[in-house]
Order: sequence, then C-alpha cells, then structure tokens
Amino acid sequence: MNDSTTSPGDREQLRTVLVAAFEGWNDAGGAASAVVKHLHDVWDAQQIAEIDPEDYHDFQVTRPEVSTTETGERVLSWPATRVSTARVPESGRQVVLVHGIEPSMRWRTFCGELLDIAEAHDVDTVVTLGALLADVPHTRPIPLTITSESVGLRAVLDVESSTYDGPVGIVGVLEHTATARGLQAASLWAAVPHYVAHPPSPKAALTILARLEELLGEPIPLGELPVDAEAWQHGVDELAAEDGEIAEYVRELEKAKDTADLPEASGEAIAREFERFLRRRGDGATGR
Repeated sequence: MNDSTTSPGDREQLRTVLVAAFEGWNDAGGAASAVVKHLHDVWDAQQIAEIDPEDYHDFQVTRPEVSTTETGERVLSWPATRVSTARVPESGRQVVLVHGIEPSMRWRTFCGELLDIAEAHDVDTVVTLGALLADVPHTRPIPLTITSESVGLRAVLDVESSTYDGPVGIVGVLEHTATARGLQAASLWAAVPHYVAHPPSPKAALTILARLEELLGEPIPLGELPVDAEAWQHGVDELAAEDGEIAEYVRELEKAKDTADLPEASGEAIAREFERFLRRRGDGATGR
C-alpha cells in the first residue's frame, strides 16, 4: 500500500463525506467510535436522524440502559444508530457522521436504510472506520490501513483494494453496499495492541484522525487527545514494567516491528508529516 498524500485538487473530489463507526466487533479499544464522537463534538454536529433499533437489535445481546435525569425522571436509552451533520469550519464542507452499536440482524436492510439517509443528504463518499486487536507494540506508531473497492477512489488516494478474506462486521457490509450503489467508499482500520484491549485507546483514535484529516483535506482540532494518548502510553509502560513477561513480550514486538519497518523510511512519509506540520502552523497552532 502506498501512503502518499492527496493533493488539494484530488481532495476536491471528496465532496459530502459520510464517516461511520460502530461499537462492538469492529471497534477494538473503542478507537473507531471515539473518532466519530470526537468529530461530533469539535464540529458541533447536529443530529438529523435516528434508525429505530427495534428491527435490527437483539435486546438480550445489546440491552437498553435505564438512568435517572437531573429532574429525577427515569428514562430508557435504546441502542439506536444516530446520524448527524456538521459543516467543517475551514471549508464549509458538509460531513455526515454515523455512530451506533453493531446491529444484531437484518444487516442488508439496515445498510440500505442508512444509505438512503446518506443519499438524501448528497453523500457521494462513505468512509468507514474500524479498529482491530493485533500483535503490535504500544511503544511504536499505531499501524493503520486504508483500502477501497472503488476504482476511482483508489486512484485518487493511491491506495489498494483489500486482500482480506474472512468474516466481516457491519462496517464491511456498509462499505460493500455503498460501492454496489455507485458511491465511493473507503475503509480505515487501526491496529490496537491486543494486550491493552480495553477502552479507551486514544493513541489509536489519534492515528485514525490523522489519516482522516489527510483524506478530507481538512484540519481537525485534536483537543485533549494528544495528552490522553501520551498518558495512555505512560500507563501501559508502567503496566509492562510491573510484569516481566509482558515487558519481554513488548520487546519482542518492538524488535519485529522495527525490523519490518526498516525499508519503509520513505521520503513520502516525511513529506506527509511535514505537510501536516505546515497545515497546523497555518491554523495558528490553536490546540489542533
């Protein structure tokens, strides 16, 4: 896979973009869903639709939750999928955000209903986010893969189609359905160290955001995520220091990762990082 960046002219081809993540099987460490929640907050997104969970969820698998409001009212929260829209401040581009829990049944109907909403809001590109557990060290950059089944989008982003064969989650079905409808679609997946599988995973979320920023051609405010990611890594460092077996395992993963990465110290990667640096300087370094 070629990790080269896209030019401003290329990015103009990505008009209204839908970004989707689902909690559950596709969301190791909560990294993918954390990205959509972050975008919702920093771009002040407004909810426009909610997919009724009645037809898509087994409530014995994903149970509703009861809570008490500030006024003392008892309310039930159901595992609905919520769709929001935001206008990116820098360009005015519309982005549609989708967040929910992976449904239990009727995935084809579910994806069809979701894409009907997307097309009603002029979406032409669908970007699904995922995270998986992998044998990667927490001390190194989080590996991230971007693939696309859309021939035109692969040419624009200079990426490849997926070579994965096997079971898929709802994000895979959504991407496939979007492509079949004639929409452009791409999928971003971050690899989360399997020995720190529990949420949150801010370092992985930060990695997804960085690549999504490049794909959209839009600077994304990062807020406290860099601080959270650093604290997360320090916390895992302390955990490893207290367990000799984990420490040895991390060293083995580091050695394997460093060996595999030796041929990849390319000028393209350096250029991508420099472009991001210049973009942030142009934004006045206001916490982004």
